[in-house]
Amino acid sequence: MKFTKMEGCGNDYIYIDGAAERIPDADKPELVRRLSDRHFGIGGDGVIFINPSDQADFEMEMYNADGSRGKMCGNGIRCVAKYVYDKGLTSHKYLGIISAGSVKKLQLSTEPKEGFPNGEQVVSVRVDMGEPILRPDLIPVQAKGEMVLSAPIIAAGKTYAMTCVSMGNPHAVIFLGDDDPALEDLDLEQIGPQFEHHEVFPEQVNTEFVTVTDRQHVEMRVWERGSGETWACGTGACAVVVAAILNGLTDETVAVRLRGGELEITWDRAKNTVFMTGPAVTVFEGQI
Repeated sequence: MKFTKMEGCGNDYIYIDGAAERIPDADKPELVRRLSDRHFGIGGDGVIFINPSDQADFEMEMYNADGSRGKMCGNGIRCVAKYVYDKGLTSHKYLGIISAGSVKKLQLSTEPKEGFPNGEQVVSVRVDMGEPILRPDLIPVQAKGEMVLSAPIIAAGKTYAMTCVSMGNPHAVIFLGDDDPALEDLDLEQIGPQFEHHEVFPEQVNTEFVTVTDRQHVEMRVWERGSGETWACGTGACAVVVAAILNGLTDETVAVRLRGGELEITWDRAKNTVFMTGPAVTVFEGQI
């Protein structure tokens, strides 16, 4: 089986051409767990199959490292766009890619590169991530009211204030205060699972821990359901900016610094649409 290892801001997945590599659905979870293992496999935050689609240009079929299905990955979908363009599966710089029934629109930025089918390669991608979902029952999170804004939650023996947002997958955003440990000192291995498996999240949750630098810059770390701490999370960065704006902490365009790099996130309030711009990188290719 041929594969391509790619990363967006350090959020790394194993990419497989689903049209060329026919793998039964029942076999995929175990295959994903084996390939994602960083000691005995290729290593990654999960596996993404790139499939044909009659509803969009391509389908992104995403799996987390534990073999569970994921609905959306902002860093992953940028890499899917790079994959299909760099390999000549399309010559279009405006694409629609469907994941878990939702189509995202992408704009590709390229640079000349010899040896590539289109004579150039993708270096960054702007993704229309759609509307942020704030209703608790749609995120989902067990809470009353029209949204969960700076609401108390007890996890790992401490009370946090969380703001909940879905960008196609559920997020709990925690803004750190003066009394909290520094972002780099947080023990996410201990804290993260307490949020992920908290009883108020019926489908588990991704949790972002955030420090606001100024109104145009924030820093974050993320614990992703099914994968643990990852170096970046595109949907998480979008959720962080939406939450920051709702809490009056930032402007509408924010540079989000993650462990693996930086993403530019804009929440266009007039259109109620979130845009994410960031890099996509091919690490290596191989056969297993």
